[in-house]
Amino acid sequence: MSPQELLSTSVMNAAGSGRENRLGDYLRARRGLVAPETVGLPEDERRRVPGLRREEVALLAGISSDYYLRLEQGRNRNPSVQVLEAIARVLQLDEPSTEHLLKLSATAPRRRRAPRRETVIPRILELVRSIEMPAFVAGRYMDVLASNPLAHVLSPELRPGENLLRAAFLDADDRIHFDRNDMVAMFRKRVGADLDDPRAVQLIGELSLASEAFRQAWARHDVRPARGGPVRIDHPQVGPMELNLSKLAVDDTGDQMLVIYHPTDTHPESADRFTLLASWAAETRPVREEDVRAVDD
Repeated sequence: MSPQELLSTSVMNAAGSGRENRLGDYLRARRGLVAPETVGLPEDERRRVPGLRREEVALLAGISSDYYLRLEQGRNRNPSVQVLEAIARVLQLDEPSTEHLLKLSATAPRRRRAPRRETVIPRILELVRSIEMPAFVAGRYMDVLASNPLAHVLSPELRPGENLLRAAFLDADDRIHFDRNDMVAMFRKRVGADLDDPRAVQLIGELSLASEAFRQAWARHDVRPARGGPVRIDHPQVGPMELNLSKLAVDDTGDQMLVIYHPTDTHPESADRFTLLASWAAETRPVREEDVRAVDD
């Protein structure tokens, strides 16, 4: 198989492009993650595969095994919300995952779209420039669209034009300790059922070819909204820090997030190192207009 054919096959398998049974793919992946004992089923030494069997999901959801089989095989394209919510309870899906399940079952035709150009409006660029902490704007596909100089000093992966998924799975500069499974789940939430999007297809295919860890994370079909929290950073100049990471939706965009790293009172040594980093950055690299800019997708 040629490299071009391998890439095409990988993209189709990973992103679902070229097939229309995404609901079945999702159901199979999620039932494989449910331990039988967590839903009250007895242990069975004859069980050959992890997770629940189809007939067990059907029984616990109160539907026939044949009906559930048709759902997984893509032969029933219009299940009721009540049926899907019953299956979601059996599969122990949280609210974002249940919402994703309902979207996958929607019967509205999907239109292929040209790649969208993502830009940051001047008002948000001015805000990023004014923040005296590492700050950047991430787009729908987790591209860094704009960032300030302190973000560049924190990590070169936070410069405009970089992609956070590529940085997490392919880059050797591991100074920021990303939760990679969380990032994939957030990316799937942002893309939703729109896996024919050309930019999503290209990115998923590239990462699937290059990273076994990404393939495993993508195959789980986890869905999670964007969220912040503590992040560990091993900086070569000032040493290890634990900072807070906050993510704020950018108004009037729908998909863009303003991301800010900031110190926490619970880690005073990290706050001191962060202050040292900011001082060092100001001395070695003055702020310039061109340090904050946006990139097009």
